[in-house]
Amino acid sequence: MSHSPSVREEFETVLEPLTAVPVERELPLGTRLWQQGWLRKSLILIVLAIVWEVVARIQNNDLMLPSFLQTAHALFDGLLSGELLAKVWISLVVLIKGYLIGIVLAFALTTLAVSTQLGRDLLSTMTSMFNPLPAIALLPLALLWFGLGQNSLIFVLVHSVLWALALNTYAGFLGVSETLRMAGRNYGLKGLRLVLFVLIPAALPSILAGLKIGWAFAWRTLIAAELVFGATSGKGGLGWYIFQNRNELYTDKVFAGLAVVILIGLLVENLVFDTLERVTVKRWGMQR
Repeated sequence: MSHSPSVREEFETVLEPLTAVPVERELPLGTRLWQQGWLRKSLILIVLAIVWEVVARIQNNDLMLPSFLQTAHALFDGLLSGELLAKVWISLVVLIKGYLIGIVLAFALTTLAVSTQLGRDLLSTMTSMFNPLPAIALLPLALLWFGLGQNSLIFVLVHSVLWALALNTYAGFLGVSETLRMAGRNYGLKGLRLVLFVLIPAALPSILAGLKIGWAFAWRTLIAAELVFGATSGKGGLGWYIFQNRNELYTDKVFAGLAVVILIGLLVENLVFDTLERVTVKRWGMQR
């Protein structure tokens, strides 16, 4: 007795087009606004300013803690008179010089480290020795070696940038896959050309992180150094502005100088480094 499989009848169902449901749905205004990073950060700053104003009014001691409005007024007066802008320009010129020299030396060290065993030993030994050493501790020696001038500040800035950037860059180079290295060698790349065309693009997230850390270290080292350097030479940048007003008990101007330090840090972070990340590693799919 044979059992033949049952044959199921074929049928076709015509589906109505989903014209009633929109393919694209517009997000609510609140959701669209909340997706804007600049707006979220601005709200955080506004909340902090309100908290500052409330605490200052409760404290009711302008010498200890001026209010946000008093600090904003001092900041506006300093910018309007040009005094703050002049101090910021002095600081930025020195900072950029030291930062660029530190970048060049860091890439030279890491290029040597990925090329030769002696370079790896040199980088490992020097970073172990000098990376834990605070840059501001070298200022007395810098004053002895280079005298009263920008060279002393540039020296300590190079120290603050060099080792953090070299470590991050070298760690990024070590993380580059062997497949990419072999592909570069197949194209005849070696030495400096291999570093420029293969290792740096592949290790760019680590390099950008090192540049951020180096910038932060250099900026705060410069302000701290100017507190001493400006007091000894009778001139200086933003750190000297803060130190001088502290001696004269203009606490609102001290807070105004600190606010400028913070604002410059925010501008560099959001305009320079975020832009670099957006047009490189995020665009290439290397970072979310």
